Amino acid sequence: MTDCVLGVDLGTSAVKVSAVTKAGEIIAQEGMDFPLRQPKPGYAEQDPEDWVSATTVAIVRLILNDQLKPEQIKGISYSGQMHGLVLLDADNQVLRPAMLWNDTRSTKQREEIMAKMGDRFIEITHNQPLEGFTLPKLLWVKENQPEIFAKAKTMLLPKDYLRFRMTGNLAIDYSDATGTVMLDVDKQVWSQEILDAFDIPASLCPPLVRSIDNTGNIDDWYAQYSGLSTETVTFGGGADNACGAVGAGIDSPTKVLSSIGTSGVILKYEPQKETNYNGVLQYEDHAIPDAFYSMGVTLAAGFSLSWFKKTFAADEDFTAVVESAAQSTVGANGLLFAPYIVGERAPYADADIRGSFIGIDGIHQRHDFVRAVLEGIIFSFRDLMDEYEAKGSRFDTVVSIGGGAKSPLWQQIQANIFNTKVVSLKNEQGPGLGAAMLAAVGLGWFKSVSECTKVFVKFKDVFLPRANDVAKYRKLHDIYKQIYPSTKEITHELVAYRRENGEE
Repeated sequence: MTDCVLGVDLGTSAVKVSAVTKAGEIIAQEGMDFPLRQPKPGYAEQDPEDWVSATTVAIVRLILNDQLKPEQIKGISYSGQMHGLVLLDADNQVLRPAMLWNDTRSTKQREEIMAKMGDRFIEITHNQPLEGFTLPKLLWVKENQPEIFAKAKTMLLPKDYLRFRMTGNLAIDYSDATGTVMLDVDKQVWSQEILDAFDIPASLCPPLVRSIDNTGNIDDWYAQYSGLSTETVTFGGGADNACGAVGAGIDSPTKVLSSIGTSGVILKYEPQKETNYNGVLQYEDHAIPDAFYSMGVTLAAGFSLSWFKKTFAADEDFTAVVESAAQSTVGANGLLFAPYIVGERAPYADADIRGSFIGIDGIHQRHDFVRAVLEGIIFSFRDLMDEYEAKGSRFDTVVSIGGGAKSPLWQQIQANIFNTKVVSLKNEQGPGLGAAMLAAVGLGWFKSVSECTKVFVKFKDVFLPRANDVAKYRKLHDIYKQIYPSTKEITHELVAYRRENGEE
């Protein structure tokens, strides 16, 4: 009977639970969906009980269907969707549906935070108080549902509520705590200055733990509910981006994560807390103890490509459409694409910028447009890399995951635009694997996350930059960087026009 740990990946629409051995082998995996409620435009809510039920179904299936024995499961750790607000009363009962990361109702509260604290807020938290973060949501409840706020005794994030239900212990790990924008990043404590400024009781904030810290055994109630053993130990776990970085082997300052999903992320390991990007890039505690990570987000990375494919090649094979870009040239025969089709997050925090093709010529064919989209997404990532290099950072490896890792052509484009070696993962399991690694380190199977990475994370498909193409892309990126300032006012006026005419 092989010992294993469970990595619980609590996402926005589903939970996935992976059983992983000491050798880093995934021996079983189960998942379960749960609903998202959007009662009004801009609202995104879930019932925390759905997370508990779905996770329990997945664990029961691991025991019954996959024949895992409860005594095999030595530890459990968690990766969770970030920023979501769960409020508990004095009896630890949920007071209202959880408000999620993609709930944007708190623009007024974000503006109030900046009006009251301004740059001092960014100095303390290293982040801007975006609507997606937890503090603006908490202030929304305080202002719009004062009777609920008055009853609130504890604030938790999604995976911390799940862990509480499994152990009876209240805690939040540092990586998720930074995502609340209520943590003093330099001091690594809840910021009394922020709490005082907005009249928030310090008692709302639960104890802080490291991602590899023991957070208690499975309690009697949950053991009976799920079939788990009370001998199984839980560990703090981390925010999904932090756990995703652990699962991708981002454990040193020379590695960067390039992730292309619907949105795109460039994520960098930060060895110390003194770095401050003044809110241009998000800055968070890592799940690796005493380390940090920063990240920039391109809102429409993979979405730009899926939009193009749906609009201009709806009935064609996705892979074939992407690979058609090989018929074009570096720079798509002089065609550039800015992927701002839903606004942009970083380095331009601009909800009203819109995308564009620049340089359209009568010679261009569809494969040039595909190539321009692929390159434009990576140029937007290059903008983020420039923010890092301006601070003196240097990289030797980019780990490519998501859509960008599925196409050799796109991986080579990344290597050339980044002028850095690009690798992909043999076993791309993301945050769930990262959570399992935290449990493995917490149990003492490995001395550190880096030691665990050597066993659990395996790379493949190395792409090296080609000097001639690197030089061409450098010139093209210099031109690309002019698109945002040159089109900003035009697209703002177009968005305003659409709103005036009821089109947006």
